[in-house]
Order: sequence, then structure tokens, then C-alpha cells
Amino acid sequence: MSLAVIYSRAQDGINAPLVTVEVHLANGLPSLSIVGLPETTVKESKDRVRAALLNARFEFPMRRITVNLAPADLPKEGGRFDLPIALGILAASGQIPAQQLHEHEFIGELALTGELRGIRGALTAAMQSRDAKRSLLLPIPNADEAALVRDATVLGASHLLEVCAHLHGSAPLAPHHSSTAAVSVQDYGDLNEVQGQHHAKRALEIAAAGNHNLLMLGPPGTGKTMLASRLPSILPVMTEIESLESAAVASISDQGFTAAQWGIRSFRAPHHTASAAALVGGGSQPRPGEISLAHHGVLFLDELPEFDRRVLEVLREPLESGRIVISRAARQAEFPAHFQLIAAMNPCPCGYLGDPSGRCRCTAEQVQRYRARLSGPLMDRIDLHIEVPKLSHKTLVDGTANGPSSAEVRGRVEAARLRQMQRAGKLNQALTPKELGQYCAVNKQAASLLEQAVERLGLSARAYHRVLKVARTIADLAGSPTIETMHISEAISYRQLDRQPLPAFALKQ
Repeated sequence: MSLAVIYSRAQDGINAPLVTVEVHLANGLPSLSIVGLPETTVKESKDRVRAALLNARFEFPMRRITVNLAPADLPKEGGRFDLPIALGILAASGQIPAQQLHEHEFIGELALTGELRGIRGALTAAMQSRDAKRSLLLPIPNADEAALVRDATVLGASHLLEVCAHLHGSAPLAPHHSSTAAVSVQDYGDLNEVQGQHHAKRALEIAAAGNHNLLMLGPPGTGKTMLASRLPSILPVMTEIESLESAAVASISDQGFTAAQWGIRSFRAPHHTASAAALVGGGSQPRPGEISLAHHGVLFLDELPEFDRRVLEVLREPLESGRIVISRAARQAEFPAHFQLIAAMNPCPCGYLGDPSGRCRCTAEQVQRYRARLSGPLMDRIDLHIEVPKLSHKTLVDGTANGPSSAEVRGRVEAARLRQMQRAGKLNQALTPKELGQYCAVNKQAASLLEQAVERLGLSARAYHRVLKVARTIADLAGSPTIETMHISEAISYRQLDRQPLPAFALKQ
């Protein structure tokens, strides 16, 4: 047989489209050519494949070899096609049987010795091969990751000879099962480790219950970063679907994914010098950015005004849509981005506005200029704005427990989320304007209070809807079927930057 067909998987954004590797041997001067829009790394595979076959004691055909990677208009990158190309050459030259090749899909990079090296995106490839009802044969380093996909048949091999022995039937490979039997436990720290700041803890609980975005405003050293890092500890355990989606994004990123990360909510905290491409993704071959790596997790932006304004503005669309589309001249990639934004900032450039010692020397113009780095449209998309004031010395030295533990708060958050899912099938943060009228109806007294707040604070329609969503979440935490006046009042109190130009502790200066 001078023609062999092997199935493999490419990587296109979050997807792993099928690639058919066709290998044909013809008479003529010995050569090896690869067609089908291969990138440089794919073109270099011919040298890796040649050395791997020879070092594994196979014969490299001295004929004209043509390798076609179909579909021809799909860009191919990486070393993932080394293994299918090598198997195609062996099958076309009759050195291995070709009868069972159609039952498998193959991905893997070859070392010059014939050993198999891991690749990116094994999880997404396993999901697609399962849907195609074919088993996936890949390197051992990727086997644990791919086996996390339920009902997928995953075969792991460490050397080209093992793959050939499996196809010969002399040493069949056993299906690989993930070594991670249960959800991993991550120590995020406990919420009661945070001294004082009961108002901020309450806001954090509301944010967790409704998946709301939160901005904390306060001087340095008041616990803003510590509070943000405790948010994952009060979020519900990830579902299997959420775990798969989060793991799939990590799998195609440069950092990769391991089975030990399964079921752990990501907490991403990029530095304020990060570029727009680092935040939302990009590159000639699009890669996911921080907002996608925080999918079903938390994105923490500390020192928010220090970020470049153009970088912050790219967050506006993903905060609304839950996805990011990266367009290039030659291709387009879409990545999921359902993340919860937690941000922190100082009240002024020096950070000590309102300090009783009077150490702040910032003028009103400097403070306003500092705040103006955050645009109105971006602030509208942040549901909760709260103050995190300086703690008293007595609070700091008090070693007693500081409110409920993360486990207690998580129980209330899970109960509130359950009410939301039973009522609307989604969390409050995702309610549409039409659904707000259906699920967030208020009585006359609450409506009058909300109307006064809109007029006095100059709230936009989006901010008005955010207040309603937060009030609905507060009612869910209280177990109330309806939104009462006190729920509206508390929700309005969390619009700190709308209520006044300077925080309350600054006005006492």
C-alpha cells in the first residue's frame, strides 16, 4: 500500500478541529514534502520524523513522499503532527498494519530517539475525539489530562515503538485513567483570617452569591488584597462542566494544565504593567489572555488606576458578553471569559487620603485626575464599590475570631445561588433587562427609594440595572422571595464612587 490515512487534531482557539494526515509514496527522487498550510514547526517535523524512524530501527523509504494535512485552508502549528506523519509513512510503506488506523486519532511530538513528548491542548483534543467515537493515542505526559474527559478512550505511550506494537497487536495499550479521582483541594486561606473589615466581608459575600464585580477603595495595608484572595474560598465547588471549560483554556495556554489543577478555581492577578494582549489574549497565533485563564474564576486587578487606560477599556465587552474574539488578518479565534472581576485601588496617588495623621498632601485636582483614569463605562460595569478603611490598633491586636469562616459563608452563597438557578436558570449578574422586570420587581416604597437614588446619583441605565441585580442577590441571601426597601437601600450603599467624589473617611480630613 502506497497511501495511508491517519486522523489527528489541530488547535484553533479553544477548538481542536479534525486534521486528516494523508501520506503517499511515489516513484521519483527521494524527498519528503508537507503540504496543507503548515507553519515552520510543522515543516521541521520531516527532520524529526526521519531521525526518529531511523533510531527506532525502521526503514525510511527512499521514495518521493508527500504528506497532505487536510483541510488545506486550516493553519497547522506545533509538533503535534510528528506522530501521525511517522505512522503514515510506516503504514504507506507496509511496515505496520493499516487496518486499525481509522479507529484512533494520534497526536504527539517526536524526539530524535523516537520518544514521545507532550503537546498543548490535549484536553480539547480528547473532547473532540470522544465526540467522533474514536480513541486518542497521545504521549504519556498528556494522558492524565486527556483522561479527565468522561467517556473518552485515552491511550498513552512513551515511545514510537509502543505505538507500533499496539497497532501490530503484540502489546496492546491499556486505556488510561486519570490519577485524580476527586476534586483537588486548594488552600485559599480562610475569610476569618482577615482582621475586622466586616462591611467589606459582607460585600464579598454578596459578590460571591450573585457573581458580581467588586471594587475596593482604601489606603495601603488595609486588607484589600487579602480579601480578594479569599474570594475563591467562599465560591461553590466547580461543576464538571465548569472544570472542563476552565481546564480546556489552561490546556491550550503556554502554562499548560495538569490533573492536579482539576476543579480548582483560578485566581489570576496580573501586574499593572500588563499589556492589552496579555490581558485579553493575542499573538499571530492567538493565545488566551488573563481574562480567559480566569474563566469560572477570579481576575484580581490590584492598583487599578495604574493600569494603562487602553488596557482597562478592553475589559468592557468581555465583562458583558463573557467571551473575547481576537481577530487577525488571516484568522479569528474566540475564547471564553466568564470571570469575576475584583479590583482594588488607593483613594489618592499617595494612598493616604483621609489618614488622621495628615500625611497626605495630594490636592483635590490630583485626586480627581487619579480617579479619572477609570472611565465611566468601566465603572458602570462594576456592581459594588466599597471602602476598606484603615483599621484601629485595637482591631489589629485582637486575636479573637473575625466573623464566620469561609465554610459558613460558602454555605450561604451556595443556598443563594441555588435559589437563583431555580428561579431564572442563571445567576443574578447575568440577568437581561427583560428578566429584571420579571424577577426583580419591587414594591412602591422600594421603587420610590430607587428613583430618588437614580436622580441624585445620576445613575445610568446600566448602573440602575446593576443596583437591582445586587438587591436581588441581597434578598436571596436573606431568603426573601421579594425585594424589600432594605435590600434596595443596602444595594445603593455599595455604589460608593457614585454617591460622592471622595470617600467618607476623606471628608473628615
